Amino acid sequence: MTESIDILIDTATDTGLKSIAQKVKNKERISDEECLLLFEKGSLAFVGALANFIREQLHGDRTYFNRNFHIEPTNVCVFSCEFCSYSRLYAHKEEGWELSIDQMLDIVKTYDGKPITEVHIVGGVHPKMNMAYFIELMQKIKAHRPDLHVKAFTAVELDYMFRKAKLTIEEGMKQLHEAGLDSLPGGGAEIFHPDIRKQICEDKVDGDGWLAIHEAAHKLGMHSNATMLYGHIEKYEHRIDHMRRLRELQDKTGGFNTFIPLKFRNQDNAMSHIPESVITEDMRLYAIARIYLDNFPHLKAYWPMLGRQNAQLSLSFGVNDIDGTIDDSTKIYSMAGSEEQTPAMSTADLVTLIKQVNRTPIERDTLYNEVKDYSTVDFTAASFDASLN
Repeated sequence: MTESIDILIDTATDTGLKSIAQKVKNKERISDEECLLLFEKGSLAFVGALANFIREQLHGDRTYFNRNFHIEPTNVCVFSCEFCSYSRLYAHKEEGWELSIDQMLDIVKTYDGKPITEVHIVGGVHPKMNMAYFIELMQKIKAHRPDLHVKAFTAVELDYMFRKAKLTIEEGMKQLHEAGLDSLPGGGAEIFHPDIRKQICEDKVDGDGWLAIHEAAHKLGMHSNATMLYGHIEKYEHRIDHMRRLRELQDKTGGFNTFIPLKFRNQDNAMSHIPESVITEDMRLYAIARIYLDNFPHLKAYWPMLGRQNAQLSLSFGVNDIDGTIDDSTKIYSMAGSEEQTPAMSTADLVTLIKQVNRTPIERDTLYNEVKDYSTVDFTAASFDASLN
């Protein structure tokens, strides 16, 4: 592995790129200027090799997934983000859906007796679904299945809840945590830079507010994820600004589990005129994120967004996690034209997907505790899938 990076150092003709490769070998942090150089001059092969070097130093061939499902309480929303194909404005709520607490609890009960470890709850920002509503939901989920990890609510949802309840961020997070909220997903981050945010999602929580909510969660001992919506109107410097703010907060709290780049999809939204990024640019972003975010333990490719084959490809560009089984329980990306219109994979599917590219499948829980190592499991056996699902 060291020999491969030595070759990169020796063969790099650009002195700046050579210096970056040397820093990666020495486990030194790269600067914003060096990150920009990677975006502008780093070839796909160059950044991919550096990212894979870091990935294998951290995790070897181990690639993580979990058994999870999503609940989307509503797609009715008071906000109007330009990139969103999912939500329906509250003024036109007859075009959307609204689930009751009992309906959501019924979804949880369909997984009784199954080895699911996580429920992921996110949706639109509905004015009637307030703090009391979601506290009751989580209390009922935990009463029914105490071991189920509840990862729920983007910072956008939380900001609206707290403001409506007239609570500080710290007060609101404490109440939700005590009611059963275990960790936060990374959604709603989009691009932090105000120049971009003003154009694509002006009316919802800003970058500073998003970071403040995640910091408050970290201070309570909760973990969270972080995302970045890329491939639309942002420039390289906006991506770097976004990742720098995440890196700085991670230096302060250590509370982020994983970074998840989210590809902009242009179907049925107000930004449909903007072409989507090509797969080579997707892989370059994953690789550069892995190099720059040196204090993030994990980098995730969300397979329903990328598609299965592209998720496999990402495992050579710094990615060590491809999310979970999901069980066709999310519509957020399928409604925007993602590769996966019915996003569901069995454990056997995920194990096979990972093994096909010579990586080691590791089932994890939400906090990356190992549940099962599938490296020695005979995934071709006819009984394999039936025994797991």
